[in-house]
Amino acid sequence: MKKYHGAFIKNDREIACLREANRMVANILDAIGDVVAPGLTTQRFEEIARDMCATYNVKPAFLGYCGYPYATCCSVNEQVVHGFPSSRLLQEGDIVSVDMGVVFEGFVGDAARTFPVGEVSEEARRLMQVTEESLYIGIDKARAGNDVYDIGAAVQEYVEAAGFNVVRRFVGHGVGSRMHEKPEVPNFKPAMRGLTLQNGMVIAIEPMVTAGTYEVDILPDKWTAVTRDGKWAAHFEHSVAITHDGPRILSISDRGLNRHTV
Repeated sequence: MKKYHGAFIKNDREIACLREANRMVANILDAIGDVVAPGLTTQRFEEIARDMCATYNVKPAFLGYCGYPYATCCSVNEQVVHGFPSSRLLQEGDIVSVDMGVVFEGFVGDAARTFPVGEVSEEARRLMQVTEESLYIGIDKARAGNDVYDIGAAVQEYVEAAGFNVVRRFVGHGVGSRMHEKPEVPNFKPAMRGLTLQNGMVIAIEPMVTAGTYEVDILPDKWTAVTRDGKWAAHFEHSVAITHDGPRILSISDRGLNRHTV
């Protein structure tokens, strides 16, 4: 693969592999979304993901990555990202974010969604809606000639205008033969300009939005990030190719583009 300032430029075959990897991830997230309900454990999502990876004959991208012990990240309520699937029972009114990745023919698919558990409060519904809407606003800026700065600035402006905050500690990233490649893709307006986007780049855009402070803490498990004030967070992510025809979302399932709250 060619490089531009450290970021890989993918060819058509490589983007096709990334599209297939992301299709599988989106299908897995669809299947998980189908069963989300009060009384279910987040461990059930892990089982579904692993079973479907076995069916697809692909490797879960997260499992073992930097020592992470699961195939999915399942983050409930005040958990922002990297929550462990567990025997915790979901309760009516909770929200749960599921982040998932697979490796297909050496290329990584990566996407995330936040699901309501039964009937949720109006604030929780708005939090999910604004987060998902901000993702698509960021995607619209993922065009050759724009800076990754433009993505983050658009996301932050929209989220803060709606009365929420974007997490600064974690950002999106390039994705390809490795899960985290250059460039970093912030969900906020950085202090400095970043990389100019080029056709052939593939990036994961993933706003993490909070109802309160954007500050987070890491739990003793050394992975789970929670909001410092205990208020809830939502997380949506797509992998996106930069093309001559504009941004192309790769993480689309066999059902089509699944927009949950938008």
